[in-house]
This record gives sequence, structure tokens and C-alpha cells, in this order.
Amino acid sequence: MPTPPNLALRRWLPRAASGAVLVAGLAWAQEGSFLTEAAAPAAVFPTAERFERRAVTVTPALRARVQARLGPVTPSIWEETYVVFTAYHGERALGQALIVEEIGKHRPITFVVGLRLDGRVEDVAVMAYREAYGGEIRSRRFLAQYEGREATGDLRPYHGIKNVAGATLSVEAASRAVRKAQAVVAALNETGS
Repeated sequence: MPTPPNLALRRWLPRAASGAVLVAGLAWAQEGSFLTEAAAPAAVFPTAERFERRAVTVTPALRARVQARLGPVTPSIWEETYVVFTAYHGERALGQALIVEEIGKHRPITFVVGLRLDGRVEDVAVMAYREAYGGEIRSRRFLAQYEGREATGDLRPYHGIKNVAGATLSVEAASRAVRKAQAVVAALNETGS
């Protein structure tokens, strides 16, 4: 015997509502703060024994040197201050970790980018993600693509970096963050700052 329409609807509505809550919960779960400033450098330099922190105020001259190194890449955010950590294993410097922000689709995403002494990427981690979608860029599978990348490498989605479906703007933000970190550290190193 066929199910009466109103009974079928009564059975379907609770399932649909719970599915909508699940989908909303998954989108909400993508947002969050995942690393504190204190924990960030160890996320990209796990073998380091200590870190030296410094805050670098951005001057017009520093911004010009950074933009010259970025070429056609335009950051979506220019920080007023960069927090830079130098990572050490014993007395040997391993590299620098820099905290940077870039806009995803609508909101800033905070990254920590670890750079080896030669400017290649050691690792990248997402400190805070504020978008409803695209949080898959936090995965190791995605972020591992940046390891070893030089400042001259192609970091565009679908070219040098495998994109994440539905997260192209977040992927572009991650690539801009890496480029910006490389440019800032290079600019600081060239002046001995």
C-alpha cells in the first residue's frame, strides 16, 4: 500500500532537517583558530629546539622592497607588523617562520610559513581560518605541496599547485601568503634587519 503524502512528508522532514544541520555544522567546523602565535613556529620547524621572536614594523621602504620581489603578485593584506621567528637547533639556525595574512573569499586567513636559510619553504600551517568553506587547505595533503618550493616556483592553482575543489580562493590565498613570506624574509635579509 502506498504511503500517504502527508506521512511521507512527516518522515522526510526530520531527515532533511538533520541533514541541513549536519551540513551547516561541517561548514562551521571549517572555521577556527588552530595554532597560537607561541605554537606556530614549532608547527613549521618541529625539530627546532628554540625560537627567537621579533616584531618588524613595516616601513614604506620595506613594503617597496617586498613588492619589488613579489612582481605581479599583489597581497590582499599589507600587515603593519610582521612577526618573525628564527628557528634554532642548538646554535645552528634552521630558518625563519613568518606569520602572514591573506584574504580567502571574504575574510583573512592567518598562516605561518617556515622558510629555510636558502629561502625554500620548509612547511606551511594555517593558524586561523575564518571562511565557511575551503578549510581543506589546512590538510597536510594540500600544504605539503609547498615544501621545498623556491620563490621563483609556480604556485598557481592548476599549474604548480593542485587545487582544492570549491576552495580556489583559499588556495590562491595560501600561495600569496607563501610568496609574501618569501619576499618579506628576503627583503629583511638583504638589509640585515
